[in-house]
This record gives sequence, structure tokens and C-alpha cells, in this order.
Amino acid sequence: MTEATESTPLPVVARVVPVVNAANALTALRLLLVPVFAACVVVSGMTHAGWRSVACVIFVVASATDLVDGWIARRFSLVTAFGKVADPIADKALTGAALLLLSWYAQLPWWVTVVILARELGITALRFWVIRRGVIAASRGGKVKTALQILAITWYLWPMPDGLAAIGPWIMAAAVVVTVVTGFDYIAQALRLRRTR
Repeated sequence: MTEATESTPLPVVARVVPVVNAANALTALRLLLVPVFAACVVVSGMTHAGWRSVACVIFVVASATDLVDGWIARRFSLVTAFGKVADPIADKALTGAALLLLSWYAQLPWWVTVVILARELGITALRFWVIRRGVIAASRGGKVKTALQILAITWYLWPMPDGLAAIGPWIMAAAVVVTVVTGFDYIAQALRLRRTR
């Protein structure tokens, strides 16, 4: 007599992602670099080429950590609640500090800084508004916006010769246009999420 055995399904154990991980460490590093970057800009007064170069390099390195930490979090499944909150805060802190300082030192019109920061803060608030209903993923336009903003700010920070410096406002103009257009797209996404879920 053979005894029939039924296979019992194994319990599914949710994987606990540690808060202290490589992706979050890079996000924390970006936050720590914001005051260091700001201090270098202030020391330069946007007139000292050496300190401007240092500030620019710090800005580029900090911006690069945003790409790397996102890739690490997705690739190795290290997404955490801390990362979801801290990552956009770090991004806005870095970009916001750069724009405010550029306007303070009369390198960039204040209206540009106001438009970009209003959009960035508004979209961040929208994401938190719908976070329980779904995630507003970064669109291709949003990635283009980020790339243009980083390029434009880098262009303003680096002590360019006059001929090349004149290109900076055109890059920033493109960044502003894409920033505003993608802002309306994110608003539409948020409203759809609120209606459908």
C-alpha cells in the first residue's frame, strides 16, 4: 500500500531590504555633498575660476550618484521606503541649491529658478499625494529634463570662455521648456491615478 503524498506549497517569505545598503549610501552621500557644493560656490563668489571648477566637479559627482543609486536599487532589489523619500529630496536639494546660488550671484534670472523649483516641488508633492495609489514613474521626458538641467547648471558653474558661456542660456532655456511640459504630463498622470484607484 502506497501512501499518497500531497505537495504542500512553501510559504512565501517577504524579503526584508536593509535600510543600510549601497543605494541608500549614495543617496546619503548626495545629501552630504549639497552643503559642500554650496560652500565652494560661496567661496568662489562665481568669480574665482579654481573654486568654481571645484564646485562644478562636486555638482557633477553628486548628480552622477543619482543615476548610480537608482540603478543599484533596481538591479539588486534594494528599494526601501527611505530611498523613495530621501532620493527625491536629495535631488531637489542639489538642484535647488545650484539654481538659488546661480541666481544669487546674478548668473541666472530669478524667474528661471522660481519656475524650475516650483515645478520640482509641485511634482514631488504630487508624488506623495498619490503614493498610496501608485507610483508616478519617471518618464522619458522627465529624464531628458533632468539631463538638460544638469548640463545647463554645469555649463553655468564651469568657468567657460565668453564664446562658450553664451551657449549656457540656450541650454537652460531648453531645460525650462522641457521642465514645464513634463510638469503638466506628471499632473495628468497623478489625476488619472487618483480617479482610477
